[in-house]
Amino acid sequence: MSLISRFVGKMMDLPAPESRAIKVQRDLQVPMDDGVVLLADRYIPASGHGPLVLVRSPYGRKNLFGTLFGTLFAERGLQALVQSCRGTFGSEGELDAFAEREDGLATVAWMRKQDWYPGEFATAGPSYLGFAQWAIASEAGPELKAMAALVTSSDPYMSLFEGGSFSLQTCLTWINIMAHQERRFALIRQGRANRRLRPLYGDLPLGDLDTRATGRKVRDWQDWLACPSGDEPYWARRRFADGRARVGASVSLVGGWYDIFLPGQLRDYAALRAAGHEPFLLIGPWQHTDADGMGASVKESVAWLRARMLDDASETRTAPVRIYVGGLGEWRELPSWPPQARQERWHLRSGGELGPHAPVATGPDSYTYDPADPTPSVGGPVLSASPRRSQIPPDNRELEARPDVLTYTSVPLDRELEVIGQVSAELFVRSSLEHTDFFARLCDVDPAGRSTGVCDALRRLAPGSPAAGPDGTIRVRIDLWPTAHVFKAGHRVRLQVSSGAHPRYARNPGSGEPLGTATTLVSARQQVFHDPEHPSALILPVTAPDAATAAGAETAPDAATAAGAETTAVATTAADTGTAAGAETAEAP
Repeated sequence: MSLISRFVGKMMDLPAPESRAIKVQRDLQVPMDDGVVLLADRYIPASGHGPLVLVRSPYGRKNLFGTLFGTLFAERGLQALVQSCRGTFGSEGELDAFAEREDGLATVAWMRKQDWYPGEFATAGPSYLGFAQWAIASEAGPELKAMAALVTSSDPYMSLFEGGSFSLQTCLTWINIMAHQERRFALIRQGRANRRLRPLYGDLPLGDLDTRATGRKVRDWQDWLACPSGDEPYWARRRFADGRARVGASVSLVGGWYDIFLPGQLRDYAALRAAGHEPFLLIGPWQHTDADGMGASVKESVAWLRARMLDDASETRTAPVRIYVGGLGEWRELPSWPPQARQERWHLRSGGELGPHAPVATGPDSYTYDPADPTPSVGGPVLSASPRRSQIPPDNRELEARPDVLTYTSVPLDRELEVIGQVSAELFVRSSLEHTDFFARLCDVDPAGRSTGVCDALRRLAPGSPAAGPDGTIRVRIDLWPTAHVFKAGHRVRLQVSSGAHPRYARNPGSGEPLGTATTLVSARQQVFHDPEHPSALILPVTAPDAATAAGAETAPDAATAAGAETTAVATTAADTGTAAGAETAEAP
C-alpha cells in the first residue's frame, strides 16, 4: 500500500506525508435506519487520531479510491472513514442512485457514538461522492466543518437532463460501469462493454437499452426515463440545491471547463456566495475523468482539509478562485467568480456572418433535422472521454460541413478577445414541429481554418415552452457552458447552430412520444432568423479592457435584456451530472 501511495502522491505532487505508518480497520459495520448494514474502512494516521473525513462511495474501498481518499489522507494526518454506499462492495441493500440523504445522516449518527470520533468531521470526494456530500450538507449540523466537493453538484437532475434533453451517453455509460465494476477484471470488462455501447446509442426505444447493455433491467435507468421532469416526486429525494444556503461548512469546489457538472457546480458556488460564504473554486482544462483533473482535485482537497481541520494553510493558495484560461494556456487567480465583464452581442447575419453590427433585413437560414440521421456530437462534456480526446480538442470542420449545421463566423480579429463567464446564444427560430431541439456551440477558428469547440449547450422545446410570438417565431435563449478563453489575434469567432448532438444528448424524435418508449421519428424543418425584428445573437462576457474593438465590437447595454431578451434560460432544465478513478471503476460519475 505504501508503494502505491508513494507513487500516486508523487504523481499528484502532494505535500510530503507525516508518516506512512498508518493502520486500516476493515469492514466496519454501520447500521442504517431500516436495518441494512453498510461496510466502511477506517484509515488511521500514525498518531492514532486526527480530524475525521467521511467519504461515501459506490465505487469500492480497497481499490484506487481507498488509496486516494484513505491512505493519502491518513498519511497526511487525517483519519478517513471510506464507506461503500448501499448495494455496493459488500454493503447490503440495493443502490438507489443519488438518494443518499438517509444513509448519510445515519452514518453521521453512528460516527458520533464511536470512541474515536473527534467531535467534528469533514467530507470529501468527486462526482457521485460529491452528491453524497451535498445530500447531508445542510442537515449534518455544526460538526460538519469542511467539504471538498470535486467535479460534482448539488442537483443531479440538472445534469442528467441538461437543457431538457436526456444525457444518453453519460447515463448509459454509468449504468454499464455499475453493472461490471465488482466482477473480476472489471476494467477490461468495462472497456469492452463500453465499446459495445456504441451501436446501441442509435437504437430505440431507449427503455430497452439497459437490458441490451447490461443483460438486465436497471432500476435507475428505468426511473430516469419515467421521470424526465424535475418536478417528479422521484427527484424530491435527490435534489439538494434548496439546502445550499443552510450549509455551515467551508466548501472547496473543483471543476473542469469540459466537465459534465460545471454549470451546476458554479450555481452551487453562487448560492454559497449569496448565503455569505466564501467558497474556494478551482477550474482547469479537464474532462470529467481526466487523470490531471483527478490529481489536481486530490491535491486541492488535501490542502483544503489540512487548512480547515489542522490549521495548516501552508499548501493553500490565498486567492479564493483559480481558473485556467484557454487560448493562452495560463492560470489566473481571481477574488471571485465571475469577473466583471461587458456583455457584447455579436449578431448573426446573412451569408453566415457574425459580428457586432446590427443585422439588416434578410430572410432566415434553414435546415432539416432528421432524427433518423441525427447531428452527431463532436467533443463537448461527457462522462468518459478517451485520453486522446481529452488532450486534443476535436476539429469541428467535418461536422460543420453537414447540411443540418449552420455556422456564423466573424472576420479575423485584429487583437485578442478575452471571454470569461457565462456565454449565451439568443436565437429567433421557427420549427415545423412543436417538439424539437436547438444546439449552439462557440468555436475558435485559427488561421488555418481549424474550428475548435470552446463551449456549448442544447435547449429542448416543447409546445408552449417557450411561447411563440405573433409571427410564429420563438425566442430561445441557450446558456452555454461557462468558459474562460482568449481568442488570439488573427483567429475568428464562430457560432454553430444545429438541432442535436447525439449520443451526448438523446435525439428529439419530433413525435412528442414519451422518452422511454418513443420510436416514431419525424423530421423538423428549422429556420433561424437574423433581421432587425429578430436579432439573433451570440452574447459574450468580454473581460479584456480593449477587447471591444477586437472586431469593431459594440457593447450591448445589457445582454440579458437587449432586444427584449428573456431573462430566464431554461425553465426547469439546465445542466450539471461525476468522476471516479479507481482500479475497479475508472470512469464513473
